[in-house]
Amino acid sequence: MYRLSENKKQSVLGGAMVLSIGVIVVTILGLVYKMSMTAFIGAVGRGYFNSAYELYTPIYALSMAGLPTAVARLVAEYVALKRYRDARLLFSVSRKMFIYIGIAGTMILALLAYPYSYLVADPRNFSAVIAIAPSLFFCCIMSVYRGYYEGLRNMKPTAVSQIIEAVVKLIAGLGIAYIIMTSGLSQFNASGTVFGKTAANLADAYSILYPLCAAGAVCGVTIGSILASLYLITVFKRKGDGVSLADLDSSSALLDKRSHAKRLIKTAIPMAAGALILNITNLIDTVTIQARLKSAIIKDPMLIKSMYIDALKSANIVDGDIAKYLWGIYGAALDFKSLVPMIVLTLGVSALPAMSAAWATNDKAAAKSTVETVLRATMLFSLPAGIGIAVLATPILTLIYGRGGSADLVDIAAPLVAVYGYATALISVSSPIINMLQGIGRADIPLKSLAIGACAKILCNFILVGTPKYNIQGAPFGSIVCYLIIVGINLICLLRITKVRLNILSVFVKPLIASVFCGISAKISYILSFKLLMSINSISKMICTFASTLISISIAVIVFAILILVLKGISEEDILSLPKGKKIAKMLDKYGLLG
Repeated sequence: MYRLSENKKQSVLGGAMVLSIGVIVVTILGLVYKMSMTAFIGAVGRGYFNSAYELYTPIYALSMAGLPTAVARLVAEYVALKRYRDARLLFSVSRKMFIYIGIAGTMILALLAYPYSYLVADPRNFSAVIAIAPSLFFCCIMSVYRGYYEGLRNMKPTAVSQIIEAVVKLIAGLGIAYIIMTSGLSQFNASGTVFGKTAANLADAYSILYPLCAAGAVCGVTIGSILASLYLITVFKRKGDGVSLADLDSSSALLDKRSHAKRLIKTAIPMAAGALILNITNLIDTVTIQARLKSAIIKDPMLIKSMYIDALKSANIVDGDIAKYLWGIYGAALDFKSLVPMIVLTLGVSALPAMSAAWATNDKAAAKSTVETVLRATMLFSLPAGIGIAVLATPILTLIYGRGGSADLVDIAAPLVAVYGYATALISVSSPIINMLQGIGRADIPLKSLAIGACAKILCNFILVGTPKYNIQGAPFGSIVCYLIIVGINLICLLRITKVRLNILSVFVKPLIASVFCGISAKISYILSFKLLMSINSISKMICTFASTLISISIAVIVFAILILVLKGISEEDILSLPKGKKIAKMLDKYGLLG
């Protein structure tokens, strides 16, 4: 067992870098998984997948958001105080607790599978919900080890296990779905039946196969969680935790098992509650959007069919699958909603301890620097990225889905992706603000704002999605209203409590100006380059789309970089956090380009 020494611990920046790389890799693999699955099993199949996944995510968030963070925080505290026996004892207590939580979560999800499928989603969703239920147990097992290693400032096991989970989910999920699809179509072509059910035509055959393929894709989630758990258990058994016998001999356990359990629960509740409420709002979407879509279709089926007549014909969708088809397309749009916020998430994680330290020492300058740096960094990344996604929504979707059997979803999904693109900065900044509030001990504020936002979302979904002329196109606005409320309340409270006066020009205005011109340049350069390339007869439309998108993104990045420097929208603190930041900052300062 190796010794937990200073050279073995990762620095805060080093640990954040490891986690950031892991998050980026996992985010990309997750997108490949969901987009490949959508392209393969279609929007209807994606709809079944979404219905199962959104029931699963609130319980998953409870085990993977609050619990490991609570373990990490307490272990880090014990190690800092050299209370190594308490750290070990906490690990032992948390492992036993998480096993029970995992068993309970799996049983709850299994028990909810029937009423949820038959009363809320669709009876054919039952198999997908059952298929994903066991993963909750293994996610809880992962939580213990991830939280413990993070508390010891060793981020590598967490990052590697996340990548294993994502890779296996991708390979196993798509592989099982492919086997089910090809086997079912083979049976239909041979006998006119699909797994024992008679199919009148190909559309009926696909209608039978969609929920089964979704269940197969969901199996990948469960298998990924199993193998990632095995990896963490193996690492712990082979390498241990880095606490030596000398460390243990020099320390003593000051708390008993019951006290550790109480501290763990008390620490985890506010963190888990925030993640839980946010994911419950997604479950609200699952329930309300599907219900209101069905209501809108019943109110005016001809209007909705006429709105999507080409896509419905192209995808060979039967009338009974229209609601699930539109819900699946909405799920495909949500992939882009979470893309940038997932990458920005590490800013909030790194801000939490910095804000805690500043608050504990009453260092107002450090608090102001932390708030402004985190918010500005979020805006500098999320504003141009979100606007870029919005203006290039159609070509991006065409590149992903245009070649396969899911090209029909592009025209319906593009407006949804565009709306979420423009709201990306708002969505991205919500988590860092919540983390900073947690850092100053006010985790109660995000809970209240999330509850208010969730109520607003339900109301918007009920009105907009249930109106036939808006239907699924009205769904994003409920989420945007929800985030406006969350960010507005949380930011106002954060600034009032910390008494920080933001430099609005530096944090918001300058990044917004540069991002708007970035978006304009992306749109214009795409249109011009696409027309130019299409005039060359030997180049296919897909190649023109790819080349034009690449050209427009490159030009937009250059425009944004030039403008943000000319506007002095980057501060010295932003640059110093980068590799070789001192040299870069010195060079920019020489030319008067730092804000």
